[in-house]
Amino acid sequence: MPPAGRCLLRAVIIPRPLRHTEENTFHQNNPAQESGPVFAIGIYPRWTLTKPIMADNLVQSPENWTESQVSTWLRTLCVKERYIKKLFEEEVNGLVLLTLDEDSLMTKIGMKFGPTHMIIQKRNELFNSKQNIQENAKPTRTKKTKLQQKDNSTSVHCLASSEVPSGQVHARDKCASEESQTPQQPCILTSKEDCKPRPFDQEGIDFIYVKHRVLQPESGAFDLISPCHEFKSFAIAAELDRTRLQAKFAKEVLKFATGCMNIRSNGTIHFGVMDSKEDTGYVHGEVVGIPIKDKDIYVDALDYIEKCFPTDKEHARHCVRPPRFIEVMDRESTAKNYVVEVDIVPLVNIVKGRVYVVRLPNFSEAANKVQYEKNAILRRVGSKTEPVSDSDLSDFFQRVKERDAQREEAEKPLVPRNPFCQDLGRKLTMQITSGKKFIENDKWFIFITNKFKPDDLSNIEWLLNMKIFSVFDFDPDSKISGLCSKYLEHHAANMHSLQSYSKSSDTSIKEFTEKLHLFEQTSWIFCNGRSGFKANETPCDEMTWIKTKVTLMRDCVSLICKQIFPNGTLQVIFLLTSPVEKPLLHTFYEFFTDMEGHTDIICICESETNFQRWQSFAEGSCGTETVNNFSVVGMKMSHINATMQMIQPVKSCAKKHLPVFVKGTCLLETNKEEHMASLEILTVNHCDDTSRDVINEEKANIEQQFYRGGRVTWMNFWLAEHKYVGEVIERDAYQDVSKLLMDVLKCNVDQTPVTSINIYHHPGSGGSTVARQVLWQNRKQLRCAVVKPSYSVTDVTQHAVVLREYEEKDPQRCLPVLLLIEDSDKDYLDDLKNELQVAIKNRQIQHETLCFILLSCRRSHDPESRCKESALQNVSVTHKLSPEEKKKFAGKLRLLEEQYEPQFILTFVLMSEGFHNDYVQNFVTHLLQGIDLQSTASLLIQYVALLNTYVYNSFISQSHCEALLTLQVHMERFRRQEFARSLGEQAELVFLHLRDDKTNIKSIRIIHPLVAKEILQQLLGSQQTHSSLAKKLLCDDVLFEHRFGKEEYRSFLRALFIRRSRISRGDECDTLFSPLIEHVQEKEGGPDKAIELLKEAFERFHKDPFVAQQLARLLHTHEKFEEATYWAETAAKQLPNNSYILATKGQVYRRWFQFKWKAIENGCSPITAQNTADAVETALNTLQCFQECERAADADMENVNSSGYFCEVEVGFSLLKLIFSLQEFAKGAKGHSKCRKYLLTDYIPEHVLDAWEPFHGHLKKLHKTLIDSLEWISEDLSFFQTDVGEDEDEIPVGPEEKISHPLKWLTKRSSDYGKYFSEFSSAAILQPGKSIPTNLTPLQKRMIIYQLGGGNISSILSILTEQRDAVRILETIVSLYPSRPRKAKLDQRDIVNYILTHITLNCLSPQASKVAPFKDLQALCHQFPGHKKKCLPGALFLLTLLFWPEDKDTNHERENKYGIVQSAVEHMEKCYCTKRKDNPQSKRRLYTHFLLGHGNGLDKFVHKWFSGEAWEKPEIAEKLKRISGWTEDEVVYLEGPQKKKFSILPLNMHSVPCSNKNVTFYLGFTFRGPVAYNITVKE
Repeated sequence: MPPAGRCLLRAVIIPRPLRHTEENTFHQNNPAQESGPVFAIGIYPRWTLTKPIMADNLVQSPENWTESQVSTWLRTLCVKERYIKKLFEEEVNGLVLLTLDEDSLMTKIGMKFGPTHMIIQKRNELFNSKQNIQENAKPTRTKKTKLQQKDNSTSVHCLASSEVPSGQVHARDKCASEESQTPQQPCILTSKEDCKPRPFDQEGIDFIYVKHRVLQPESGAFDLISPCHEFKSFAIAAELDRTRLQAKFAKEVLKFATGCMNIRSNGTIHFGVMDSKEDTGYVHGEVVGIPIKDKDIYVDALDYIEKCFPTDKEHARHCVRPPRFIEVMDRESTAKNYVVEVDIVPLVNIVKGRVYVVRLPNFSEAANKVQYEKNAILRRVGSKTEPVSDSDLSDFFQRVKERDAQREEAEKPLVPRNPFCQDLGRKLTMQITSGKKFIENDKWFIFITNKFKPDDLSNIEWLLNMKIFSVFDFDPDSKISGLCSKYLEHHAANMHSLQSYSKSSDTSIKEFTEKLHLFEQTSWIFCNGRSGFKANETPCDEMTWIKTKVTLMRDCVSLICKQIFPNGTLQVIFLLTSPVEKPLLHTFYEFFTDMEGHTDIICICESETNFQRWQSFAEGSCGTETVNNFSVVGMKMSHINATMQMIQPVKSCAKKHLPVFVKGTCLLETNKEEHMASLEILTVNHCDDTSRDVINEEKANIEQQFYRGGRVTWMNFWLAEHKYVGEVIERDAYQDVSKLLMDVLKCNVDQTPVTSINIYHHPGSGGSTVARQVLWQNRKQLRCAVVKPSYSVTDVTQHAVVLREYEEKDPQRCLPVLLLIEDSDKDYLDDLKNELQVAIKNRQIQHETLCFILLSCRRSHDPESRCKESALQNVSVTHKLSPEEKKKFAGKLRLLEEQYEPQFILTFVLMSEGFHNDYVQNFVTHLLQGIDLQSTASLLIQYVALLNTYVYNSFISQSHCEALLTLQVHMERFRRQEFARSLGEQAELVFLHLRDDKTNIKSIRIIHPLVAKEILQQLLGSQQTHSSLAKKLLCDDVLFEHRFGKEEYRSFLRALFIRRSRISRGDECDTLFSPLIEHVQEKEGGPDKAIELLKEAFERFHKDPFVAQQLARLLHTHEKFEEATYWAETAAKQLPNNSYILATKGQVYRRWFQFKWKAIENGCSPITAQNTADAVETALNTLQCFQECERAADADMENVNSSGYFCEVEVGFSLLKLIFSLQEFAKGAKGHSKCRKYLLTDYIPEHVLDAWEPFHGHLKKLHKTLIDSLEWISEDLSFFQTDVGEDEDEIPVGPEEKISHPLKWLTKRSSDYGKYFSEFSSAAILQPGKSIPTNLTPLQKRMIIYQLGGGNISSILSILTEQRDAVRILETIVSLYPSRPRKAKLDQRDIVNYILTHITLNCLSPQASKVAPFKDLQALCHQFPGHKKKCLPGALFLLTLLFWPEDKDTNHERENKYGIVQSAVEHMEKCYCTKRKDNPQSKRRLYTHFLLGHGNGLDKFVHKWFSGEAWEKPEIAEKLKRISGWTEDEVVYLEGPQKKKFSILPLNMHSVPCSNKNVTFYLGFTFRGPVAYNITVKE
């Protein structure tokens, strides 16, 4: 159908449908046929009449149609069945049909642009113009006058073919009768594309027809040279047997040929083209095609010439050309049909003076043979062939000479003219550059190409400089010997197939592009197999390709054009270098459809022969003029190569250079650079290859963009360095960073391979500029690169190592690499540093060699304080200018104001003023004067300001803005100008136009966050609120549903409502809710508007569970607990396995329980079971929620969330406090004893029996619940470090709170547990002169142990450092255990605690009498389960500790001990992996509890109670024992019994020598097993 924005207008004559036999052609040009069909003539696109929908449907209003009736109507439009089925499934009835738009049909149903456009247009005709259609459909009683024919209105009759007899009744009479009998039927029109016939009588033409396209109507003789045409559908005859088919074919050909020869006119008869309207699904001249089983049948059929021409057989042979078989391409079918055409060329030197007589063959069914008609003289009359009547015969003969003269005159060659030479060079450049002087640096291209000739491959330099997104390659050998192989010599490319572009519905576009590495390297798509590739990608023939791959092609093109690129940002070039086949034509159709026209499509073809097949197909979609306009035909590849290089901004095959260790430079090959995709490499001669013409053209724009607030580019520095523009100011921070860098580069003893320098900066203060200045100034001394965002640490490490060693001989002698990392978190930097250190070690680089310098640039709202934390590593950049900087800025400002108006350098002007609040306020006030607050542009400014104020680095794509402004700019060359005009003056001044670094997709933001904040404040004023604007933005369907850039826009919008601020991310403060929600709560009268806003967001984001989670948190914060519970449950139902959402649900109940308990405490009534039942129920629900959270967290292998255990303990103790506060239980020691009896036994007091009846079972398990959670926390803290640094000495248990110093918290809560369930106070027992009562039960002793801190491993070890009277406490704990523990049958946990208490006591007081003999402790370990899988981690830890071999051991003892240790380590590793999950080791660092020292027994254990390295403390180092071992393939070993190897895990992998060495090391004991510390090579 016609492309968007263009309609093929023509006069179309559409008759009332009449039945015709195949032989009776449709005579449109017969003016004498008065009783023939009545015609309606109008100027409009070519349409065909389709069968009207059923009569009962027509009476009914379309709004009342059912789904089935809509489906019936769609079928009349020839809509594909799969679309009809989809619409039926989506319950689209007449009412819904009225509301549909093109976007919903394309995005929801998956339709192409063509059928979508047609459906909407036809729907509009039905619903909005029904009355007009009925009026236009009134019967036409007279012929149209010339004046009426000029009328642009369409007048078309629609009648069912079954209602019209075969022509016995006059059409006008039939019309009149039907008008009075039946209601007028609505006219349903379907578009048919026009096409041109094959070039007449030309050999070697590669031509193709497309099914359902329409040829010009049949015609009579015109100028004798222009052929007349006759159509034959031949559908029935094509299926006949050979004899009948040949007779039929010969009859039609020879009849037509004789008519043409006798009137001396060229002609073509077409078989497979509709010649009647018998089926109203077709129009006259519509190409359908016929199946051809054997072409020889048609060729041999012309042997009838000898039998049909009594004389002049040779003349007929000369005039009748052999049949030509033109293939018919069907987009919906793989059936192979043809149009058979026979050209008639009656040259005057053959036919002069002759009149031809013919006797036509007919197959007689009666005689069952071919018989011949009487001799006849035929001639062409108009569009038909008729016999010359007897009355006309004499005149016909007399005019032979006249006709010969006319023919002879017509054959005379035209007066030769100078051949017209089209300026193909200009045409090519204008098409490629969209009318500009040069190709834009950031424009993406897609090439569709077939097989290249060898000569052409030597002229592809122009292609190498193009920014190619993908190549659709139809040459299977391209990777071996074609374009791909040549391209790979210069560039990197990813090899893909069409299947590679199959995207699942749950994969986002961002994930998909990252998976295929799109935008990083050219995507080379092999569209028809790939030679030399072992996967099943073999080439196939045209028909097989259409059957198997056309759908894949459709999906691939649709994905690129509809989801990856917006209109106007992509140029598609068909580079046709060999004959065109059907798959390539299908590809054009898909691009034409999905790009909604031809605007950004170019065809380049050297061979006119190859182009003709392409042209014949493309003209049906675009029209001849359009195809000619976007096609460059006849230009050699070498000429294209030279022409294109003249308009490319960068010199062809430019050379890039890197510095080398020996102070020279080396060549950086482009393909090698592209393989380092995660790095933006800064070369020595960066930007030198830019065309000087481009520089002169763009230098002002580049400088202006920077000083308006855009990110600094390398071109800014280059222009300043080469004096094209003024210098870029160097802030004080630049000097500070440079000094730190110089200090790092100086060799010193403490040098590490990887070091870092940190720049902390206010947002928009120029921190990124400072960092890039440092790289620019050091690019000739160091290898410099910027780490691109969104790449993994592994990729960056790999590429950084390659960059360091590129073209260097010795890895030990390489220049350091300076890597700039922007806006990354601390974890990313730590992981990168760790990975780089591992890589250096693997490369066997000497440890003191400086290899990498990480320059981190991070935003911070308090950069100066971060600088003070580490003055030798951190540098701050603020909005405030130093006196020296003020001078520089003032001078620069004066120079800039001489070149630019102040509004074009706004950010620099503001920066010169230090972004002072008053100046910003006055600036914005002046800027917004006269703005139309009701305009869409003003609304857009408010939207962008809102996002920029609350969401860091947010933007809105230009495509979204255009949608809001209802712009539809299809030409890239006008896109920016039209967009700028539509914004208005104020918007154009404050908006900064951005391009994505990777995709180059355009977007906008406000020039500075402080300006955005002030604009928001002033535009809203006192009449509007932030919440009302946010709600308006949220409800804006145009922006929310806009298909392009949807993911980014929605992520920013979602962040506006749920992303909390974090100081660690550079935000000003930590917040409980998003800054917008915080503002609405504080400034707009409480939580109600914030709640309403989040509810709106929940619905808008398709019931997003994380929005529901925020709602629950907001509501419980404001004590709206019932509603909070609803939203927490809503979130949990959607994500039942998300531990964080389940934790929020628990927090809701927890806060509700605290609220109820506080009300009871503050009340005047006694605390009874009756008035606490509701609070107890809430507490138990809370515990259940946190237990669900724990289960989900344990099952989650990616995240570590221990908040459920901590919160369960806290709630459990709150519940205990409530229970012990009951009136009956609070009566002194007797009441407490009664309460403990209730909680620990089956006893139920009378006063709680009924009121707490549902809770008794749960409350009696409370003590076990608490002890299990405390043990889990203790075990977790035993595995991993916690109290490492100030930032890390806390564990988050919810958004509102964190547990500081978790070890201290655990010790306190363990003690609290013992106090609640013990009648005795540990403090009393510890008093001087007091002894332990002898009548204590085992339970009472255990509770006292808990009070004293001996209840778990972490608490016991904390006694070493936290308790003042530690020895006495430990001795008391030991005394509470049975005196003969081996016979007491202690459980596993008690044994672990007992042994560890002795080890701890021995560390503090080796001479203490209470310390058990070492052998006894070893013997006690034998009571641990024999199957190590059943052992607790603490038990396995003690086995490695107590059974570590000693020097005095015999070989047998050593062998037994090593066996025990090795078995324990195997299971410890499994426990460790379960605990660590999939987190990197750097985030879950092992905790070393003891180091191996000199001595034997318990004396050999040195407790690591300090942070830092043991060997750095002389008093500790002298106690430690160095172990001898060796490394082998980077594994540390020591010698076990019988010279067996015993592997030891190195605590720090970087310390392991790369080669096999003898080493010594210290031995540490962790819950993962023994580890090697301070590995040193033994010389």
